[in-house]
Amino acid sequence: MTLNLSVLTPNQIVWDSEVKEIILSTNSGQIGVLPNHAPIATAVDIGILRIRLNDQWLTMALMGGFARIANNEITVLVNDVEKSSDIDPQEAQQTLEIVEANLKKAEGKRQIIEANVALRRARTRLEAINVIKCLIFRFIQQQ
Repeated sequence: MTLNLSVLTPNQIVWDSEVKEIILSTNSGQIGVLPNHAPIATAVDIGILRIRLNDQWLTMALMGGFARIANNEITVLVNDVEKSSDIDPQEAQQTLEIVEANLKKAEGKRQIIEANVALRRARTRLEAINVIKCLIFRFIQQQ
């Protein structure tokens, strides 16, 4: 049995396909979703979406939104999303360094809050890349 997963932003359909399982970052922690999951609606946090197709895992960096799960249909509506395969590791690392420097220079509550959100986004993008590297490394070790 499978799930139908749709990942949408205001501008595009990023994913619309059947999957075996997902792990989703919500505001109250990560949840795993398998076929016949109980219906829920939840806020999606800045974090990683892990998608299992047969024996392969894919990751995406989600930038907050909402998800609805019902009748083996998962709809994830997010502000922004990047597939790990589309993230340039060098650019992501440079962005993280810039954001960290901006956080150190931030003054006032608003700047500090905005800098912390930017830091979470930058770390999530790097985590999306590193999750795949870790999974590949574990797979190679098992062989």
